[in-house]
Amino acid sequence: MDAALDVTFYGVRGSTPCPCDENARYGGNTSCVVVDVPGGQPILLDLGTGLRFYGVDEPCAATPFRGTALVSHLHWDHIQGLPFFAPINCPGARLDVYGPRNGRTLEACFEEFMAPPYFPISHRDLAGEIAFHDVLDGSFTVGPAGVTVAVVPHVGVTNGYRIDWNGVSVAYVSDHQEPVGAPTHVDPAVLDLCAGVDLLIHDAQFTPEEFAQRTDWGHCTVDYAVEVAGQAGVGELVLFHHDPAHGDNTVDALLEGAQAAAEGRRIGRVSAAAEGRTISLAPTHSRT
Repeated sequence: MDAALDVTFYGVRGSTPCPCDENARYGGNTSCVVVDVPGGQPILLDLGTGLRFYGVDEPCAATPFRGTALVSHLHWDHIQGLPFFAPINCPGARLDVYGPRNGRTLEACFEEFMAPPYFPISHRDLAGEIAFHDVLDGSFTVGPAGVTVAVVPHVGVTNGYRIDWNGVSVAYVSDHQEPVGAPTHVDPAVLDLCAGVDLLIHDAQFTPEEFAQRTDWGHCTVDYAVEVAGQAGVGELVLFHHDPAHGDNTVDALLEGAQAAAEGRRIGRVSAAAEGRTISLAPTHSRT
């Protein structure tokens, strides 16, 4: 059987880490998803606190860590895990970080937040190497995988990403502003990014009641995530960026509602992101 592309969730929360008994099943770490591409190096989607736990799984070894990170934007919950990623503090390690400029280069932004007095050391003090690459709309390759980038409506410049490999596709739209008063309108660039993907990982932070109080926070309702997925025609929608106030029971209820809303839409299935979960996508030529 051919190797599959594996997508593993290490951090699934938005806004702030919030581990507690009430969310033990889904997890309390902020955004970090790892895509293991057969024949290539791992691709990390965001660098939230979940990155530390991925690092526990990938300690210093005879072969130094090499990988690529696709950062959606520079809010804390998407970058705060980098200083605690142990494998990059090993000789010979390298992490290529792609993400949007936000008034300054990506590298300048990281140098500002990962430096005294906010953190004891700079990324330049690590034993491994971190290389930064500014990227907005466009496409490039990471080993055997193709990466497409599109700007997503949010607060501040934000990227969404699509990874294509061997007929398999994954789209990552972690933070997405729902249009106020237009719940069926989806930005054409977002639709193009997500069109026909096997797996869509999408912002699903708010209930309708919460969104009504936070219309300018840059996020969307679970229903809007279903709307995006339905218009794009995806194999599986994964609800992501869970609100820190939503315990396991709340996420269960939101998932049940999303599954009901997806009936009759062009969505194969709906699930909710949970730390430790791996989704395996087989190449299209090996499917029956």
